[in-house]
Amino acid sequence: MTWMIVFLVIGGALALGRIAMSLNQLRKRKVDDWDTKLIERLRRSGTDPFAVYEVDFFLAMPSEDVARRVAQALSTEGFATDVRPVADSSTHPFSVHALRPMQLNADGIQAISSRLREIAASTGGRYDGWAPGKVATPPA
Repeated sequence: MTWMIVFLVIGGALALGRIAMSLNQLRKRKVDDWDTKLIERLRRSGTDPFAVYEVDFFLAMPSEDVARRVAQALSTEGFATDVRPVADSSTHPFSVHALRPMQLNADGIQAISSRLREIAASTGGRYDGWAPGKVATPPA
């Protein structure tokens, strides 16, 4: 009888663990799903999936000093960066624009978005997404 109770407790714990892992995966998928939906929308509107675009990523920062440090760090990772003041925000008065030429594919955009979310969270900032710019290199 006690073995039956032990097996039920272990089975219940495994089931709860599995449920928790599934919920965590769903939460992550919702965050990154915005990138996929935007890329799909751009492609439906005629964006060439093979062209290399200048993709502009946006981070809102709590101070100019933090914004300049983040911009410098992103520059070493291959981004062209600039820092701009934002007049209508009291909590994040500076914006870092990080420009990188790349194809609009979900995996690449999601990887960069995830990295920028981590940077923003660690510096008290906020990741505000991305926008495609002009075609940097037309497809061959």
